[in-house]
Amino acid sequence: MADFILYGTEGCHLCEEAEQIVHLVGLSFDIRDIIEDENLQQRYGLKIPVLAHPGRGLELHWPFGPEQVLWLAAQART
Repeated sequence: MADFILYGTEGCHLCEEAEQIVHLVGLSFDIRDIIEDENLQQRYGLKIPVLAHPGRGLELHWPFGPEQVLWLAAQART
């Protein structure tokens, strides 16, 4: 299980773009489709994609690029 989670949903072009950015940076992450969980829908429904490190309580909301993903990764290590 990866430390980071990318919240999104199928067919979301912004989520696909976010996934490419996170891959580009080389971060290990899991993808969680919010449509499968009502609580996640309520929390992230209008905010996806969201890259999160639940263990540290960190979230990065769209729009973000490689620099912001690297910043989040650095924050998770401190």
